[in-house]
Amino acid sequence: MKSLFLGTAALALSAGLAMADTVRLGTEGAYPPYNFLNDAGEVDGFERELGDELCKRAGQTCEWVTNDWDSIIPNLTSGNYDAIIAGMSITAERAEVVNFTQGYTQPSPSSYAAMSADVDLKTAVIAAQASTIQSAHVAESGATLVEFPTPDETIAAVKSGEADAVLSDKDFLNPIVAETDLMLIEDIYLGGGIGMAFRKSDSELHAKFDAAIASMKEDGSLNAMLDKWEIEGKF
Repeated sequence: MKSLFLGTAALALSAGLAMADTVRLGTEGAYPPYNFLNDAGEVDGFERELGDELCKRAGQTCEWVTNDWDSIIPNLTSGNYDAIIAGMSITAERAEVVNFTQGYTQPSPSSYAAMSADVDLKTAVIAAQASTIQSAHVAESGATLVEFPTPDETIAAVKSGEADAVLSDKDFLNPIVAETDLMLIEDIYLGGGIGMAFRKSDSELHAKFDAAIASMKEDGSLNAMLDKWEIEGKF
């Protein structure tokens, strides 16, 4: 809006370039410890700390944008933000639409959690967040899949008896299991690790962040950050 009130074309161009230099990072803000909203309503978590450091190393000014998970890729491709950093597993299907950086985690386990260890996962009703690798796995497993927009709703479904078990990232489930009656009953490995996603047309920006991730791997700071947030998948 400010450019509408500038008195000269040169100032308008300058403002436009400044805006273009700001990289908008899209995240869900509802998937701790990767990303969540703190008491001040700000994006927090492992990916907030990681994203801020990557922006410094890439020489970019960044701002954070939250978006519902089920439309997070469409809103990237339509230009509502410039990158996704949201606990997104690298898969061949998603790579047809976006370009992923190298993973900033190794493939880490997903887990089934239930109120009882006696659940038959082959015939059970399994809750999973929609449009995730976990929901795709359940759909292919022969079990009955019930999908929910948010991860918290999948937990609520198991607690209420609407679902027999939930399948989600183990890093997400660990603190919930520690504080509730849910128990972990089986681990599986899905996807190719977690990475940032970019529009296929943004190859230069993609390369800057890919190089920043590589530099954090080389100097050990990425593993230190994974340790801090108690996330599996170190390098």
